[in-house]
Amino acid sequence: MTHRGLFYFLAPAALTVVVCAQAPSQTTSAGKKWSAPRTTDGRPDLGGVWDAASMTPLERPVELGNQEFYTPEEIVAYEKKRGHDLNRDRRDGSAEADLGRAYNDGWFDRGAHLASDRRTSRLIDPPNGRFPAMTPAAAKKYQEIHAWLVQHADDGPETRMLPDRCLVFSQSGPPFLPGNYNNYYQIVQSPGVVAIVSEMGHQARMIPVTNGIANRPSLPENMRQWQGDSVGHWEGETLVIETTNFRASDQSRFGVQYDGMSDENLRVTERLTRTGPNTISYRATVLDPTVYTQPWTIEFPMEKSESRVFEYACHEGNYGLVGILSGARAKEKAALKK
Repeated sequence: MTHRGLFYFLAPAALTVVVCAQAPSQTTSAGKKWSAPRTTDGRPDLGGVWDAASMTPLERPVELGNQEFYTPEEIVAYEKKRGHDLNRDRRDGSAEADLGRAYNDGWFDRGAHLASDRRTSRLIDPPNGRFPAMTPAAAKKYQEIHAWLVQHADDGPETRMLPDRCLVFSQSGPPFLPGNYNNYYQIVQSPGVVAIVSEMGHQARMIPVTNGIANRPSLPENMRQWQGDSVGHWEGETLVIETTNFRASDQSRFGVQYDGMSDENLRVTERLTRTGPNTISYRATVLDPTVYTQPWTIEFPMEKSESRVFEYACHEGNYGLVGILSGARAKEKAALKK
């Protein structure tokens, strides 16, 4: 069974996306220099369904230091070990470990191989492939929030993680942070607008592209959205999208892939470039100077797919959240009876 689906509609969204600088062109089997197909208005055609699933981790294993790429021999060893470690159908270990694996492996679609770029992590800057340190003020706030959540995470829907509430997912971004499943993206272009729908959450972004067109006024400072306010422009072969005006929350807006913090100063710059007949390079830089001591950047390839993107109806029958809160209330009642 596939999770892929149709791009039924496009909903307004806010995000700043920047398409990265032109990558080296590939050559065809006939030895000719490959160039991206064009849309009716002469721009590189990014349209289609693109798959970002792979075994490449978000952060680089500490022991690899600044090693950016795996050798062919290392890829074989890594994929074998990673496939074993991620296998949800294993029955070794304790009952608690078994429960922690949640659904069986048939429900996951994280990719069976390392990404085609052979990188050791999707995080490429800082050079060690690890997230930078938080500022002292942000680190203090982060610790205070999580200490509070230990006692209050189940108080109500407002204190649950944003994905639990079907509001923000790591895959839908920005930036895109591929996860355990639903890593497809469908891109539709028209003159002046690029639309991107994320399979996870079925969230769509309508991104105005300002080249040669009167700029759309930015949202006022006090108007904040979960996915921010996005405006794109072309830099050669690269679509660049810049997003500001994010709605801040005490819960991580980066989803379940990275439990990091952000605030109202967050700015995301995404870059999408066609690098071959079946590949788009995606790069995103996160700048939040009141939270992080330096910007951080991720990069990974997205591979063209003939599959479709089916609707991810998170809000329909979201019994997981109901079960969490009902269980918490039942525990409170039981405690009062003691």
